[in-house]
Amino acid sequence: MSTDPLLQLLRRKARVSHQELADLLSMDEESVSRRIRAWEEDGTIRGYHAVIDSESAGDQSVSAFIEVKVTPERGGGFDRLAMRIARFDQVVSCYLASGGYDLMVMVEGDDLRDVARFVSEKLSTLDGVLSTATHFRLKAYKENGFLFEQEPSTERLAVAP
Repeated sequence: MSTDPLLQLLRRKARVSHQELADLLSMDEESVSRRIRAWEEDGTIRGYHAVIDSESAGDQSVSAFIEVKVTPERGGGFDRLAMRIARFDQVVSCYLASGGYDLMVMVEGDDLRDVARFVSEKLSTLDGVLSTATHFRLKAYKENGFLFEQEPSTERLAVAP
């Protein structure tokens, strides 16, 4: 996690006004605005988004995590193929990962068949892709630091003799 307190706050509270951020950090608003603008311009801050509870919003789309094993390219390693995969519209996130596979790709589709078509017609047919394993997201409990459900009460009931 970033050691800069302003970046840490922005990660959790991006919709808070610059003045509120300044107050929380004992800074002046202009300094906060200037630093945020510089980070946006140099690419440190890539964008902002809302964390949406798909179930509450009535979203019927499907998300899947796909493990991808690839052959690294001479002189390019994993980067060129990973960037090619990341450019597909269905791909939400793409990461180089450790373990039994090389890339972890998160995709979204209208339904299970849509994701299956993406894997069979686009992803698996790329030169350098050796194998894939698809895991469909069933339920979200926490996303980008936000809990979707409150913990059940752990209070114990009184026991009468």
